[in-house]
Amino acid sequence: MGKRLIIILGGARSGKSEYARRLAESMGGSLVYVATAQAGDDEMSARIDAHRLSRDERWQTVEAPMNVGQAVRRKAGQADVVLIDCLTLLASNVICAMGETVTEMEARQAITKEIEAILETYSACKAAWIVVSNEVGMGLVPPYPLGRIYRDALGWANQRLARDADEVVLMIAGLPMNLKKQS
Repeated sequence: MGKRLIIILGGARSGKSEYARRLAESMGGSLVYVATAQAGDDEMSARIDAHRLSRDERWQTVEAPMNVGQAVRRKAGQADVVLIDCLTLLASNVICAMGETVTEMEARQAITKEIEAILETYSACKAAWIVVSNEVGMGLVPPYPLGRIYRDALGWANQRLARDADEVVLMIAGLPMNLKKQS
């Protein structure tokens, strides 16, 4: 398959992660799963365990709740496929670490820094990359400021990645819809 940047977007429970995992496995070679989730409660621990169980021994896992570009550069080495799951939680981790008084500009700058580091690392390696993220622009407007700041920052991050991506897939009800595909 070669070097490609593929973005998988969709709503909650749309099938993004499973589709991304199957796509990565179909590409072959050495596989790196970059986990951005943190087990803050029992429900999240169960979700992380379920994701872990879905991957077989072919996968190397890199846990990186923040600073994903640096983590991949340090630990993914000569991987053939890198799967980041997911940008949604990465954005949440970054913004929540800044506290509830974070401004929209501060949040956007912090997320932009993460995205640019991811793209810089992607550019410097030979691997195909798949990035999973929630499409948050079609949902409700959050009723509180931090929620709106988060939604907007993630929307900007998705746009930034999609601009550089070779392929963008939107998952709806488990079905992939190609939004962008370069041959």
